Amino acid sequence: MQAYIKHISYYLPENKLTNEQLIQEFPEWTVEKVASKIGISTRHIATKDETSADMAYKAATNLFTEHNIQPSEIDFILFCTQSPDYFLPTSACILQQRLGIPQHAGALDFNLGCSGYIYGLSLAKGLISASIAHNVLLLTAETYSKFLHPMDKANRTIFGDGASATLIGSEGIAAIQNFSLGTDGGGYDRLIVKSRGMRHPDSIGNLVFDEKNNPKSSDYLYMDGTEIFNFTLDVVPNLIQNTLVANHLKQEQIDQFIFHQANKYMLSYLRKKLQIPEDKFYYFLESVGNTVSSTIPIALKEAMHDSTIQSNHNVLLAGFGVGYSWGGTILKFL
Repeated sequence: MQAYIKHISYYLPENKLTNEQLIQEFPEWTVEKVASKIGISTRHIATKDETSADMAYKAATNLFTEHNIQPSEIDFILFCTQSPDYFLPTSACILQQRLGIPQHAGALDFNLGCSGYIYGLSLAKGLISASIAHNVLLLTAETYSKFLHPMDKANRTIFGDGASATLIGSEGIAAIQNFSLGTDGGGYDRLIVKSRGMRHPDSIGNLVFDEKNNPKSSDYLYMDGTEIFNFTLDVVPNLIQNTLVANHLKQEQIDQFIFHQANKYMLSYLRKKLQIPEDKFYYFLESVGNTVSSTIPIALKEAMHDSTIQSNHNVLLAGFGVGYSWGGTILKFL
């Protein structure tokens, strides 16, 4: 049985962090420097008491309201997050109750970041194809801002918080095609929060500052930007080729490419390396930042809204990052 995306909605926290606010804290930078290199002007930041599950709930509520969907129609919830409300129970179970979804629905969390939406689509397609579910609610939500040290200017310029909700079923607006997925756990420590998991359950307290006054600590998010960039340049070209091969298509048959919206510099470099025309390569991060697993669905929603994506378009999606983990698929719009 073929699986389709039916609808997409998203939610962004009301609180915003602008470049103007950032340079008040880091005067050695300029608004123009951040905007030109990173491509981000504003990030939405969750409040202290606003969790990923809260944001996923609001994204799902937006989906139900905007598209006249009844919670009773949902028979499976997939929730992608790396910042769950609790170690246990599963946040998806709590969301089932909060959203009024029937008790016969399945519900599970899965822990992935930048590739999470692609993996979620693959799981949803499997559930639909196997007739295990008929309407899958795929939720993504992340609050990386809560993992960032206040002096971590590099990561604070990049990451924003946000959530998305996608309804997937046996009919809809875009057919989910074949996948290419991959993993290299050898890069697990290049983007990591080491403490407060079971290997290091307590805060480690090893905060140090480098010669440029950048913090490094096991108690906050650490990203080796150079290694992440090198990994991306190494993996993404093969990912795109493998995704095309899996779907028996050539690159020129793709009408629009939507990549994980990491930052403008990385995306522009990849576009040029892959020789993708600018009018076929979609950007949507200036007003939202890097929202991790939600970047692709947010960009996809906007590309549909502004008519960048048209009927009969082939749209290639590609996610890559923390893990290391990567995945690609193609949507065939009807």
